[in-house]
Amino acid sequence: MVMPSEQRATPGDRPPRLDPRAVLAALDDVGDPEIPAVSIVEMGMIERIELTPAGIAVELLPTFVGCPALDVIRESIVERLAGFGRPVRVDVSFSTPWTSDRISPAGREKLRGSGFAPPPHLGPLGADRSLPMLPVLGATPVECPYCGSPKTTLENVFGPTQCRSIRHCAECRQPFEAFKPV
Repeated sequence: MVMPSEQRATPGDRPPRLDPRAVLAALDDVGDPEIPAVSIVEMGMIERIELTPAGIAVELLPTFVGCPALDVIRESIVERLAGFGRPVRVDVSFSTPWTSDRISPAGREKLRGSGFAPPPHLGPLGADRSLPMLPVLGATPVECPYCGSPKTTLENVFGPTQCRSIRHCAECRQPFEAFKPV
């Protein structure tokens, strides 16, 4: 999908000025390969966008070290931003660790709507002395994304990916995946 503010450079022309909001909106079209209903922007994976006449640089924060979807995400970013007519560079960075608190409210709702329980907000670790310094899986109540019941149990800490676990709801009897707080 080409955004109205996207312009293609023609030979001999200076590249048009880029609007950072248009680039971010374009990136919001790039779905997480494992949960396409949620974008990489909503997941909080975009740390920085740098726009220069020479190109577009995107700093990407993976949700986990060794994420198997990184190559697909990189390719999707390059493909989506190609419409801006400039070279695109995607740098994977660990300088700022991704945390589950980076998931936007819209992203959390989309996760829930797709049958995934979003992780609880942790805030700055240790800021609230009533919370443990590190989350303990199974210790925090997780609401069922289908019926909203807090009567859920941890069935398996190991879900289909490193960032998810398997839970079961006692009310609606649905199994579901829950994002682990990181």
